[in-house]
Amino acid sequence: MAVELINPDGLPKPDVYRQMSIATGSRLVFLAGQVARDADGNPVGAGDLAAQVEQAYLNIATALTSAGGSFDDVAKLTVYVVDWSPDKMPLLGEGVGRAAAKLGIDPVKPITLLGVSALGEPDLLVEVEAIAVLN
Repeated sequence: MAVELINPDGLPKPDVYRQMSIATGSRLVFLAGQVARDADGNPVGAGDLAAQVEQAYLNIATALTSAGGSFDDVAKLTVYVVDWSPDKMPLLGEGVGRAAAKLGIDPVKPITLLGVSALGEPDLLVEVEAIAVLN
């Protein structure tokens, strides 16, 4: 694996993400924001933040597999949530947990969470961008 995830000394050590990733691979993958759409472009999880997060993570894994990698190669995630408020954290965690269980991965990565007023289509509640490093 080309990415080592750590919480360096001198910084908080959160349970739900890591502060830093150290990449040693040679191929960078910049993945467009993934949303709650299946392979045919059909909406998934209408009105359900957890279901939409799960689908976005599954889409990231699918894309990375096509590049010869896996979700384990993710070095950084950026998550955009419509009308974010802290009370949505359990739903975000639920979606991540369901995707992690399906993929058999540890989803804990460096992450930036941003609240936004809207995304590209009105039914979307979340969009997740990924940067990965492959050997």
